[in-house]
Amino acid sequence: QVQLVESGGGSVQAGGSLRLSCAASGWTDSNYCMGWFRQAPGKERERVAVFYTNRGSTYYADSVKGRCTISQDKAKNTLYLQMNSLKPEDTAIYYCAADHWNCMVVTGVRYWGQGTQVTVSS
Repeated sequence: QVQLVESGGGSVQAGGSLRLSCAASGWTDSNYCMGWFRQAPGKERERVAVFYTNRGSTYYADSVKGRCTISQDKAKNTLYLQMNSLKPEDTAIYYCAADHWNCMVVTGVRYWGQGTQVTVSS
């Protein structure tokens, strides 16, 4: 059974940084996609950053390009999201997610973590 457990959220002031972590277990597929998504109060869940192992490609939302970096430590089965120059509009619950094929259509992603809160104050 696939499990994704996020950590690293918290409260920071605008301009600060956070690194989110996602510990994955139970995953056996060598070709997959993983990523970070977020949902702010009253808004739909949106994609922040994803990568595909079979394509070797990474996608970032325009709103975070240049400020966020997604990375993976395969030895630790851990996914990271480094977030710099945080803005109040980055405030949301951040979710780690994975799928065998699709990480671009949010509603179609199969596996989700429980989420971690990120709050950015001005």
